[in-house]
Amino acid sequence: MKIYSTKKISQAKLMTLFSRPAIDNEKVIKIVKPIVVDVKKNGLKSALKYSRKFDGFNGKDLLVKKSEFENAEKQLSSESKNAIITAAKNIEKFHVRQYPNEYTVKTMPGIKCSREYRAIENVGLYIPSGTAVLPSTMLMLGIPAMIAGCKRVAALSPVKNKINPAVLFAAKICCIEELYKIGGAQGVALMAYGDKSIKKIDKIFGPGNQYVTAAKTLVSIDPQGCAIDMPAGPSEVLVIADENANKSYIAADLLSQAEHGVDSQVILLTTSAKLSKEVLGEIEKQKKYLSRGKFIDGALKNSFIIVVKSIDEAIEMSNNYAPEHLILNVDKPEQYIKKIVNAGSVFLGSFSAESIGDYASGTNHSLPTYGYAKTMGGISVESFMKTITFQNVSRKGLNNISSTVIEFASLEKLDAHANAIKIRIKNEN
Repeated sequence: MKIYSTKKISQAKLMTLFSRPAIDNEKVIKIVKPIVVDVKKNGLKSALKYSRKFDGFNGKDLLVKKSEFENAEKQLSSESKNAIITAAKNIEKFHVRQYPNEYTVKTMPGIKCSREYRAIENVGLYIPSGTAVLPSTMLMLGIPAMIAGCKRVAALSPVKNKINPAVLFAAKICCIEELYKIGGAQGVALMAYGDKSIKKIDKIFGPGNQYVTAAKTLVSIDPQGCAIDMPAGPSEVLVIADENANKSYIAADLLSQAEHGVDSQVILLTTSAKLSKEVLGEIEKQKKYLSRGKFIDGALKNSFIIVVKSIDEAIEMSNNYAPEHLILNVDKPEQYIKKIVNAGSVFLGSFSAESIGDYASGTNHSLPTYGYAKTMGGISVESFMKTITFQNVSRKGLNNISSTVIEFASLEKLDAHANAIKIRIKNEN
């Protein structure tokens, strides 16, 4: 990681630094599109073909059996089960408060309008299983789906043969019984379009690599496909630290995000030039004892440190970048909350490690990346729901609003709209 200073760096250079690692979307789409088209046309047969080719799947049945769920629980230590249960309780406690309120408004005498929420009936949860096993993602997606009241929740995860016991145990906690041993672009396409033996879903959730993201994008623009939660890019964290911050904490937070993958990006903005150098040294020191050094080294090539004039300047830069994770490792971080406009999830104070939010604090870790935090938030209970509006107009309401509607219809030259009102007025008179 290189160190820069806003006192010595040009605006153009700053913009270059804050641009994310490039993804060749055209190249990825070119690879993924034929897979999606093939699975759409030929269903399970083609999906299995790609699953064997890309993931080495060697099983016979995609659907996880009841006995596999039962055996998974037996294979886990009590410590592992307790950790998953504790995280699940915190996630549920936080997310249950998100269940939205319905409301009714009398907009004028005789006209009553209301807004109600309904769960999306068929949803799919994509649980990555590439370089890391992620039971936490099962909880982060499964629990809000359960709270929302989705009738059918189907999950999928790429494997060679068996799904990790921790993922199965997390699925059981989320009351998920429909879990398929498939992933990648082929898994996304299979769930989006369905097959004779697998009913299609209406919306798919969950992170994945660039091929999964490309497949999600393709099925989302196909009327015969399904909706998606959000586009997903590589993981990222931005840390803002003052001169009093602990160098080892900062280094640990940067490394915890860097280990996600070589395309991840970690950034430190600090008011202390001294601290910036100390953090670099601490990164090298801690990195020696971590198992995913290859991924960390790749991510650090995309990463940097900037010495800023003030915390306010750092927050302005952060808002422009719109990080997936933002850590405020400063004195009295609460005073800056209102100034934060664009971020997926924010961690306040020196003890709020980003990994706590990844697993067990209660907030969701499925968050907007690649700058999408400027326009959207992370996964929530509402993500698994939709709204329906209702209006109930009485005879009095019709009389009160008829002239307004007829005039609008005249302005827009839509005679049939006006006629729908006039015929009622005439009939009542």
